Amino acid sequence: MFPSLENKLKRFEDLELMLQDAAVLSDTDKMIAVQKEYGSLQRVAHAVREFHKVREELEVAEQYYMDDNDADTRLYLKQEIDILAARKTDMEQVLEDMATAGDSITRSGLIMEIRAGTGGEEAALFANDLFEMYSIFITNRGWKMEVYDMSPSDMGGLREVVIAVQGEGCFHQLQFESGGHRVQRVPETETQGRVHTSAATVAVLPEAEEVEVDINPEDLVIETKRAQGPGGQKVNKTESAIRITHLPTGLVVVCQDEKSQHKNKARAMKVLRSRILEAKQNQVHEERASQRRTLIGSGDRSQRIRTYNFPQGRVTDHRIGLSLYKLDQIMAGNLDELISQMLEFDRQERLHGSAQKLGDAGDD
Repeated sequence: MFPSLENKLKRFEDLELMLQDAAVLSDTDKMIAVQKEYGSLQRVAHAVREFHKVREELEVAEQYYMDDNDADTRLYLKQEIDILAARKTDMEQVLEDMATAGDSITRSGLIMEIRAGTGGEEAALFANDLFEMYSIFITNRGWKMEVYDMSPSDMGGLREVVIAVQGEGCFHQLQFESGGHRVQRVPETETQGRVHTSAATVAVLPEAEEVEVDINPEDLVIETKRAQGPGGQKVNKTESAIRITHLPTGLVVVCQDEKSQHKNKARAMKVLRSRILEAKQNQVHEERASQRRTLIGSGDRSQRIRTYNFPQGRVTDHRIGLSLYKLDQIMAGNLDELISQMLEFDRQERLHGSAQKLGDAGDD
């Protein structure tokens, strides 16, 4: 019924066998990679298996109903058929949601980068506000968050922060936060009470597995240096900070928040893989630019997606024309309404796109 989900189930079953393979179990790195992919596919695999089970039970009940002439037995079977048919319909809706969500539903990790844009110190303060907003949302979801790199500003804001998030559904939920976030408010530095406009950018990158992004070590320039900023003498006396440049793309990643050079390098490589995967996915999105759903799915961090108007207590998402007069709640991490409406809009656009493709195929 949903070929993409059936393929995921097949991959899940292959991974089940791999986890019983002595060669995999004896290779720690391989086993961890297989376990991680296996875990990411569990939700989809269990749903598809449940659908198969319900469908088979319904077919059996319908066959018994047709073959049996006893009135009481047929009444019982009719009740069973109604229950199973309702469950099948519910499961079809669940699978449809999973299918239209694409690969985002199976990703359990992401890299989020928040950077101050135009607006000087006020932009840095707003970037910090966004960081706190997302941190609360992530914590309330029960997901795990790690700060990979952080560059504070002079007044307590953030020039840049890079975090990694792990948890079921985290990328699916936050995938549409990428883009330009604009704030309109009276800055702390403003003495005459005038409203200023500043901006910050957010990038949400799917955490890339090593098998997804093949990086040639010869394409990397890896430099070590002493960490800058707060962190204590231990951090600043050792060359623990890592700077990695990927020559083919020109991408540069710096990680310095850990005291261990090894940990900073591992984190920097994780960020680098995610940025390379993002670049590949953006290329695909550009090739599909005629599809309306890419208006919210492009992930272009230069695109202004949302305005936070403090004088009016309003948040507006420009991609779907949604305005909510709940600014205080949203800045306190209550993003559920914003995110659910974005996901529903994307779901409808994907369904519309699938229906359009089927219609075009029928015309051929």
